[in-house]
Amino acid sequence: MPYRKTIFVNGEIYHVFNRSVARQPIYLSDTYYHRALEVLAYYNNLNVPIRYSHFSRLPVSTKNEILESLNKENQKLVQVLAFCFMPNHVHFLIKEIREKGISTFMRKFQNSYAKYFNTKTKRSGSVFQSMFKAVRILTNEQLLHVTRYIHLNPITAFILKDVKELAHYSWSSFPVYIGRQSSNIINTEEILSFFASKEKFIEFTKDQVEYQKELDKIKHLLLE
Repeated sequence: MPYRKTIFVNGEIYHVFNRSVARQPIYLSDTYYHRALEVLAYYNNLNVPIRYSHFSRLPVSTKNEILESLNKENQKLVQVLAFCFMPNHVHFLIKEIREKGISTFMRKFQNSYAKYFNTKTKRSGSVFQSMFKAVRILTNEQLLHVTRYIHLNPITAFILKDVKELAHYSWSSFPVYIGRQSSNIINTEEILSFFASKEKFIEFTKDQVEYQKELDKIKHLLLE
């Protein structure tokens, strides 16, 4: 069994990411992305009453009652500061707010989505790589750069052309940060507190687009 070198500590922030097995696409359409977002929101709770596969089939009124109850209990496993779903991988910027919160959240999220994906595609076996990666954020500068890196992923991978299109990429937290979408999944306050306005945050994000594209071209060489 792989050994994790990174120790999760309450109050600390981590860049958490994982890829699919063999880097195969696992978000095949908007339906798959929507499911990932729903699973993300549902399993960031300590004591969910039923599995999401059962929850998703309940009447809307019953689902709302369960979600309201979970929100009142305020038993979040982690605080999600940013995220981005890509065709074959996922990035999270997460604060540990409960012992084993990150590990529990990632296990539940990955297991639930893997079962959904395998059912939909009539396959079996692992969907994500065996162990997600995690890097602790050490400085405020690193925190901001990682946030930007996560949000620019769709542009880096040439899924989108520019930051203007990024505002419409619903599978990341960027539209929430710039006020285009609302969400109770993430907490934007910690990152936005470093900027005088949302416009300054957008300028900061746009500042390194071309550099990040070039860096991504040689990233695989740096990792070999």
